[in-house]
Amino acid sequence: MDRFSFLNAAHTQFFADLYEQYTVNPDTVEPSWRAFFQGFDFGLESASDGNAINQLADFSAGNQDCSLVSDKLQKEFNVLKLIDAYRTRGHLFTKTNPVRERRVYAPTLALENFGLASSDLDTVFDAAKVLGHEPKPLREIVKHLENVYCQSIGIEYMYIRKPEVIEWIQRRLNINDNLPNFSGDQKKHILNKLNEAVSFENFLHTKYVGQKRFSLEGGESIIPALDALIEAAAEKGVEQFVMGMAHRGRLNILANIFGKPTQDIFSEFDGKDYDKEYFDGDVKYHLGLTADRKTKSGKNININLAPNPSHLETVGAVIEGITRAKQDKYFPNDFSKVLPIAVHGDAAVAGQGIVYEIVQMSQLDGYKTGGTIHLVINNQVGFTTNYLDARSSIYCTDVAKVTLSPVLHVNADDTEAVVHAMLFALDFRMTFGRDVFIDLLGYRKYGHNEGDEPRFTQPVLYKIIAKHRNPRDIYAEKLIVDGIVDQTYVNKIESDYKAKLDQNLEASRKKELTIITPFMQNEWEGFEQVSDDEMLKKVKTTFDKKKLDVIAESISTLPSDKKFINKISKIVTDRKTMYDNDTIDWGTAETLAYGTLLTEGYDVRISGQDVERGTFSHRHAVVKVEDSEEEVILLNGLKDKKGKFSVFNSFLSEYGVLGFDYGYALANPNALTIWEAQFGDFSNGAQIMIDQYISCGEDKWNNQNGIVMLLPHGYEGQGAEHSSARMERYLQLCARHNMYVADCTTPANFFHLLRRQMKTKFRKPLVVFSPKSLLRHPLCVSTKEELYNGSFQETIDDNSVDKKKVKTLVFCTGKFYYDILAERENLGRNDVALVRIEQLFPLPIEQLKEIIAKYPNADDYVWAQEEPKNMGAYSFMLMNFDLVKWRLASLKAYAAPAAGSHTRDRRRHADAIRMVFDKNLFR
Repeated sequence: MDRFSFLNAAHTQFFADLYEQYTVNPDTVEPSWRAFFQGFDFGLESASDGNAINQLADFSAGNQDCSLVSDKLQKEFNVLKLIDAYRTRGHLFTKTNPVRERRVYAPTLALENFGLASSDLDTVFDAAKVLGHEPKPLREIVKHLENVYCQSIGIEYMYIRKPEVIEWIQRRLNINDNLPNFSGDQKKHILNKLNEAVSFENFLHTKYVGQKRFSLEGGESIIPALDALIEAAAEKGVEQFVMGMAHRGRLNILANIFGKPTQDIFSEFDGKDYDKEYFDGDVKYHLGLTADRKTKSGKNININLAPNPSHLETVGAVIEGITRAKQDKYFPNDFSKVLPIAVHGDAAVAGQGIVYEIVQMSQLDGYKTGGTIHLVINNQVGFTTNYLDARSSIYCTDVAKVTLSPVLHVNADDTEAVVHAMLFALDFRMTFGRDVFIDLLGYRKYGHNEGDEPRFTQPVLYKIIAKHRNPRDIYAEKLIVDGIVDQTYVNKIESDYKAKLDQNLEASRKKELTIITPFMQNEWEGFEQVSDDEMLKKVKTTFDKKKLDVIAESISTLPSDKKFINKISKIVTDRKTMYDNDTIDWGTAETLAYGTLLTEGYDVRISGQDVERGTFSHRHAVVKVEDSEEEVILLNGLKDKKGKFSVFNSFLSEYGVLGFDYGYALANPNALTIWEAQFGDFSNGAQIMIDQYISCGEDKWNNQNGIVMLLPHGYEGQGAEHSSARMERYLQLCARHNMYVADCTTPANFFHLLRRQMKTKFRKPLVVFSPKSLLRHPLCVSTKEELYNGSFQETIDDNSVDKKKVKTLVFCTGKFYYDILAERENLGRNDVALVRIEQLFPLPIEQLKEIIAKYPNADDYVWAQEEPKNMGAYSFMLMNFDLVKWRLASLKAYAAPAAGSHTRDRRRHADAIRMVFDKNLFR
């Protein structure tokens, strides 16, 4: 038997067992098998006498000479093999490439490869029942299979492991033989949208010669497809769309799907300055937009296209976070009402690892969004790299198989097929709440950008493309032949659209400045954009003492009717003991901060690797019942809780998860959104999100964001990879008003820092170098009064010394303070004062001036850090702290953050501390 037959993929006993199940209760067998067995029984009537189960087992084992099976029944099996081959391999033989010959695959779907011949074409086969048809001639069966699987749409789905999903797909494909069936009016509308897409690109090509625009030419059919998707989704109850995409086609989509005024687009092409001084902006094909659209049936739809940088696939994670935030906020019981759409490039979707991370999060509780429609604009070339050099997989979309998502490969020149595929994708997503991929196989008319010369690297391909007609002209000719429109109609819609663009161009030339509307401005009503001066102003973060007592009681009391392991019981009850004894540790203060915000109506979301317990077993936001592993979240039991508390252990990802949480914070400024790294240096894996979004999103795109990053940092002898959160990198990114950077030394200060993040009328990213050893350090405790009656202290002066006796004034930050403090006590040095800088950016210069003035006899000023000289805050302080002439107390420069040898690491650490107290050790 043919090695590709599904009959050879299972043990022979399987078929016998399945048949026996069918004979007992036919309704318990999957419908396509039930139909087959009905035909099998019919075939047995003309076969020799014998046991049916044995005959089936013998034949499925490949015994072609079995005398008990008639030739007719053997042919039935062969037709069944043919049907299965079309379902599993038909996509390899489709007409989906508009400009190249497809790769050649063997064996083909020729009848001879399945034990059939042309002489069988007029024979009626019961195997047609597997397709949901009555018995019919092989000729009609093949025609049906060719239409469904081998025209302009090739579909991969047979690897899906759920029979009900496969059955749904097959029923959906059988409708009209998987061929489009649009009315005349619908076809006219498709042509109109296609004309807008083509004419827009032609207009820009003639008016802005040589300017980069990353045109959609070769993939224009995405415009009528997206238009149809929005219209159809609205009818299915979708109320909001969140879309992310790379550059290609963005301007076209903004103009013809999102309704961005082309006047604004032309102003961006003309390079005019922006209307805000503090806003530097971004190139036109990176910008996003939020708009409200009314569908043809009168439904109001909110549509969002997220801004993104040149790092191609990063925005995929961001839109998933935006989507989830909207779902949690507006539709917590029906995620289907917010639909994420990710538009990829073929080279990027195959080459960028974040795509795999995004796909892996699609079904996880903390990150799922009810299914994403992934649309690949497949140019077949990545910049200058041919697809054969861009991936090892057959398709650029093979990552879809990770989550067993169906993939539709579609010829971009067949616009109706593209729209048809998009509607299929929508139905699948709305039915199953899972991802679906569309691979839109087209071409790129020009080079990577309009100033590039593609013939340098693909001369043969671009000779073909130069002669190839655009999708509008192809479709218009089809409609003219079908008598739906005439050439006059086509000419009119083209001239009308061009005239509209000419008018808008003329109007845009009269404007002096470019105005950029912030993305999702509707979610940010009541929030202000502020400078660093405003960021340094004190914010009231006090909290009612009685309410704090109630929260403390709630988070330190486990349910009495459930059994927990002894260590968990002790950890939780110790919270109450510490609170009553007025010695509150870090974990308790953190939990209290969340509790206070929840009672004030703010949501709290924490995400990251092992955050439920906390890497260092300090948080225990989720505790497990010993016998059942039932989850108990004490913060969700607060009596006066108005906000929602969510905490999720992430999968082993930094890049994708931080991108998701950045998107979540972007869509919900009233949620304290926290991403915690397992160790601070693990954020290296998410550096693109930090560099391209978090540090500069407001400056580029006018978007505020309140994401909080908790990065465990501190030198405790754990080696190079578990010591430094790379403080120097974040501080290098700091400028003007872009974010907060803090390194707290007390639980109370962390408590107020978290509260301040939500109590301001603006949002800035917050980077916190959070502790490890300080989580249980006996001196790192705070009082209740410091929590309910305190505020965030950007600096903490040394009130334990006589300031007039101080000769050496030491400035430091974070955990190193306690190390220096211990050595000062050991040496008995009462002439040394330790000043803690708790907020590194914006640097509290005025506060530091006041502190320095309190030490009239100091003549030795020190910046002390445990990090090597080329790391930590040294370079930042060198540039920003010039109030006094100070010396450095730190290790010399090293390539790695810390030594692998614990002995060597501790020796170096002690050397850095000694430098604080001995000028002669200064390097």
